[in-house]
Amino acid sequence: MEKTIIRNTLINFYNETSATHNYIVAFNYKGNIIAVVTTNIELFNTGVKLDKASKGQGFSIRFKPNNKDKMALMSGKSFVLCSTEMFNTLVTESKYNKGEIVEKLVTEYFGQTWTKDNVPYTVDGDITVDGVKYQIKFEKATFINEGQMIRMRG
Repeated sequence: MEKTIIRNTLINFYNETSATHNYIVAFNYKGNIIAVVTTNIELFNTGVKLDKASKGQGFSIRFKPNNKDKMALMSGKSFVLCSTEMFNTLVTESKYNKGEIVEKLVTEYFGQTWTKDNVPYTVDGDITVDGVKYQIKFEKATFINEGQMIRMRG
């Protein structure tokens, strides 16, 4: 029960402070990197799990979909970004991490030029498409942890 309360508290705080409630999430599925356009309600009900945060930051909420979650998410608007093999090559040959590579691939999919930035989720999305802001997340991405929430609450 306590973990459910912590999970809900983290999700509610994240939603209250987020600049957008629209997401493009990506994951590895059957040899491809699949991206899905979704909303916070769908996403946080499907694939977002409570997990231990690193470095003494308590718990975190992460995008950790299992295969059932992936199938449910793909029932909405989904598209293939690239093969898993190509993705792994891009990560290996780049200075960027998996999440940043996914941001780049999604941005380019929508015909935009990607640049690395550190704009907080509270200020803006990662991409704007047709006037709609989206956060972009890849598998295992952390949304927020207890330590961050406590600091942000002041």
